[in-house]
This record gives sequence, C-alpha cells and structure tokens, in this order.
Amino acid sequence: MHPYNSNNLIWEEAIPGGTHWSCLIRRGTALRITDMEGGANLSALFYNPEDKLERYNMPDTLKAQHTAFLTTGNVCYSDMGRVMCSIINDTVGWHDTICGLSDATLVKSQYGTATFQTHRNAMYRNGKDNVLIELAKYGMGKRDLTPSVNFFSKVMPDDAGYLRFVEGHSVVGNFVDVRFDMNVLLVLSAAPHPLDMKTSYKPAAVKLSAWHAGLADADDVCRNRCAQNSRGFVNTERYY
Repeated sequence: MHPYNSNNLIWEEAIPGGTHWSCLIRRGTALRITDMEGGANLSALFYNPEDKLERYNMPDTLKAQHTAFLTTGNVCYSDMGRVMCSIINDTVGWHDTICGLSDATLVKSQYGTATFQTHRNAMYRNGKDNVLIELAKYGMGKRDLTPSVNFFSKVMPDDAGYLRFVEGHSVVGNFVDVRFDMNVLLVLSAAPHPLDMKTSYKPAAVKLSAWHAGLADADDVCRNRCAQNSRGFVNTERYY
C-alpha cells in the first residue's frame, strides 16, 4: 500500500460547509478527508456503480467488527459481504455510524429559514435533501437512501440512555484516510449532524485529497483487524 504524501496526489477538492458532492472512486484509490475549520460533519453513502442495489450496510458493518463506531482498521461492508472501503489512517478516533442525516424539518426548527431565493449559496441545506440531489444524478431516489457514515462526528449515550452529540470532537486539521476496495459511487453531504445543538448554521468545510494507495496486502491493518474482515476482503477479491 502506498501512503499519502504530497508528491503522489491525483487531485484535491474542497467541499464548502453545507454542500453536497458525488463521484465514482476507483478501486485502489484513497481519499484523505480533512476537517478544514474544526467541527466538520461529512455524511457519506457508498454504492456499487456496476450494480447500485449493492450498497453500504450499516448493521453488517457494525456486528461483523463488534463496534458501534469507525476508526483505523475498520471497514465498510456492502450488503453482499464485500469490503467497499477501509479506514487506513485516522486522527479523529471515532466516526458516527448511527444517527443518519439531518432533514429539512430539523434544520428549519433549529436554525430558521434561509432559502436560495434570499441567501443564494448561503442557503440552509440539510443532509437528506443534499444526498437526494446527488442520487438523482444517477437515476436513484428515496428508496436508495441508506444509513450514512458521519465522518468527524461522535455521539455518546447519557445516563438516561439518550444519544448526546459530543461538541468539539474534531479540530482543524484532523483527517481520516479512506481506501476504496471496490469501485464505489461515493455520495457526500457536509450539512450539520442531526444531533448537533449549535443554534447558528455554520457547517465546516472539508478537503478531499486523492491518491493511488493500491490494494490491501497480507499485512494490511484493516484485513487483519478481525477474522471477518479477512473473509470480507477475500469476497471482494473474488468479485474482481
């Protein structure tokens, strides 16, 4: 595997806070996702572009690895038991897998209203609508919505069992490196996390830096995290 460095970049792109983005990421490519302002939330959905009915499966991902959150060594499984992508490096330590996307009702109740007609690109966007806009570009819609990975966000249960958003979890410059082990249609939203209690709408920007990382070898940290991951990589390799 080839680690990230400034000399092997393929491309870089910034995603402004609140906006959305999608792209076909080829197998063996990795993305360094960097929190540019602190407090970012980047919701991600993953699909197989050759068969869009195959997509990220949150329950299988968590139960296979005996975890409720993602960090270095964890992978994202498809509903076919294949490894779609892997976290090969992470300075954050915890990425939410449970809380999903914000929606228009939540954003309006928390932040008020700011439409494109009045605020142009400073309008208040929400995660669900962001993702649906991107999915429509590929002939997909509401029935294709899945639980998201919310990079840079952390939630914890309080004493009463309610989930609580952890403020200040990610700081400026934190990053997570995600290697794509399949060809993946990646859909992203930088809208606020649904449990973020801030009263002003100021979602943080993130930066994507792509490089050719290659495929998981025998000593790969994600392949060897648990026996199920080893089997998942074999399933993926047989597919290709």
